[in-house]
Amino acid sequence: MKRRQLIQFIAGLGLAAGLVSAPAFAQDQIKMGVTAGPHAEIMEQVKKLLEKDGVQMKVIEFTDYIQPNAALAAGDLDANSYQHQPYLDAQIKDRGYKFVSVGSTITFPMGVYSKKIKSLNDLKQGARVGVPNDPTNGGRALLVLQAKGVIKLKADAGLKATPLDIVENPKKIKIVELDAAQLPRSLDDFDAAVINGNYAESAGLSPTKDAIAVEASTGPYANVIAVRIADKDKPWVAKLVKAYHSPEVKKFVLEKYKGSVITSW
Repeated sequence: MKRRQLIQFIAGLGLAAGLVSAPAFAQDQIKMGVTAGPHAEIMEQVKKLLEKDGVQMKVIEFTDYIQPNAALAAGDLDANSYQHQPYLDAQIKDRGYKFVSVGSTITFPMGVYSKKIKSLNDLKQGARVGVPNDPTNGGRALLVLQAKGVIKLKADAGLKATPLDIVENPKKIKIVELDAAQLPRSLDDFDAAVINGNYAESAGLSPTKDAIAVEASTGPYANVIAVRIADKDKPWVAKLVKAYHSPEVKKFVLEKYKGSVITSW
């Protein structure tokens, strides 16, 4: 092979290699933290759409509410999707996280579940009622009980109400605070329990079929995608939100969960 032909051949190989490797090199690689259940299932659908837009995403599942934010702060995650805005706000205030929400996702209607009674009216004197032990979800649960006439809270209790804010408790029910993820598995220990929708779904409980009471569909508890403030303007963030807010994902949520999970965009 002549010298000129050899040079052209080698250059052609380099160009071809560049054409093959360029898309993979150009792709963003992100790690997304979610809780098991609907958050994880929906994010797998988002993952498929992101791949078409040049973003590869690894979905990492957690079983509690604390670790996904800790992992995001430590740099082990690039984003997470599992918490509503009041919870995120409380975490930022209490732990100093430099996070920001970049888009809303879904809402899980919080429900009251029981294996012992069919209605909250059937609660007996001194009944044990389980609620989440974190400030925002605990307050949310108490607001559900207030809306259903079980208790009455101080007028200024707000979203972070605690059992100490109860001013009327006609049946003297005992509020038992427990980790949100443990409530479905501990339902036998209570007369009733107020359970977050994602943990109810993971335990095979449907707010529309199994709950004896459900919170109103309107409220401040839409879940969000959180990222570090330093990353909020990166191109992959906009692509992530776009994929999540797509018609394909909305259709998946509607058909998969049939109203027990509601899109919030």
